[in-house]
Amino acid sequence: MNVIASRLAAAAEWRRSADLDRNDLVLNGLDLASNDYLGLSQHPIVRAAAIEAIERYGTSARASRLVTGTTPAHHRLEAALAERLRHPECVTFSSGYLANIAAVTTLAGPDTLIVSDAHNHASLIDACRLTKASLTVVAHNDPSAVEAALAYREQAEALVIVESVYSVLGDAADLPRLLQHCARYDALLLVDEAHGIGVAGVEAHSGMGAAAGLIEHRDRLVVTATLSKSLGSQGGALLGSKLIRDAAVNTARSFIFDTGLAPANAAAAHAALGLITRDRVASMEGSRAQLATALEVPIPAGAVLSVPMPTPESGVRARALLRKEGILVGCFRPPSVPDGITRVRPTARAGLSSDELAHACERIRSITDACVSTAAE
Repeated sequence: MNVIASRLAAAAEWRRSADLDRNDLVLNGLDLASNDYLGLSQHPIVRAAAIEAIERYGTSARASRLVTGTTPAHHRLEAALAERLRHPECVTFSSGYLANIAAVTTLAGPDTLIVSDAHNHASLIDACRLTKASLTVVAHNDPSAVEAALAYREQAEALVIVESVYSVLGDAADLPRLLQHCARYDALLLVDEAHGIGVAGVEAHSGMGAAAGLIEHRDRLVVTATLSKSLGSQGGALLGSKLIRDAAVNTARSFIFDTGLAPANAAAAHAALGLITRDRVASMEGSRAQLATALEVPIPAGAVLSVPMPTPESGVRARALLRKEGILVGCFRPPSVPDGITRVRPTARAGLSSDELAHACERIRSITDACVSTAAE
């Protein structure tokens, strides 16, 4: 065995002993684990739009967007997203991960201070590492810490990076206050709306960054989004001014050197955008409230709820037992979580019946309680 293989084998053994092995099993059951918050991935209009795009453009963009990978489906989606999220321009990517890479590497230069929330997604963390900028990681959801970092910076430029709704705790960023700090200290605010669109904000279909109360400093706001959650498709987007869109198209390696977003995914997301109605959002909100009440956890700003577990083993066991009963939930555990706490994570979704939710709530509560008791023995 060569030295690289030896290192990988040792790491694999450590993961097994710590009960941290991951798998990619295909599962069937009541889905309370996916990101399909509004249930649109299976909607007949969304599926029909994807099929029509495949018949017209094929299964792939076939090249990078700057070669022959751009189709009318891309432009229609980008125009619709820009209008709905209230930004002048939009450019799409083949994943939300790549959209975040593009946004940060486009906006941050060598004389930039990046101020990043401690709970930011891995894609934003990786993006910061790819820049030549200075980086300050601030306490989670603490606008005062952001202000202090901006006030005492030595760099000419500053970029504040947050999520509108955080995927770990489900809490929301204070965007008005953050934008005020950015305006005062001449900084840009980059907001990842992955868990916000279709879920949070006054107009949930637009996420939190589209709120009318943010209009005063909208020129300092840049947004990224994924198409793979409430929009039931796959891909990512960057929204901002024409200057920022042009800069990303011309300089972002994750745009220039990547095959474009599949036209079928662009068409599906475009169709889904038109199906985000108040009734559909209300259905998700009802599921969220019912789950939170039954599990005795706070109602989150987003769709994902968190049930803290005492150990990684207890969380993994609870997930496995629920899976055997046909109930699919997530389990986040160290080292993937920033605060080191293992959580069983059911996801609220539109379109679930009251009976389905009642059964799921009872079983999740019963099994998690039993696993917590076993871990305490």
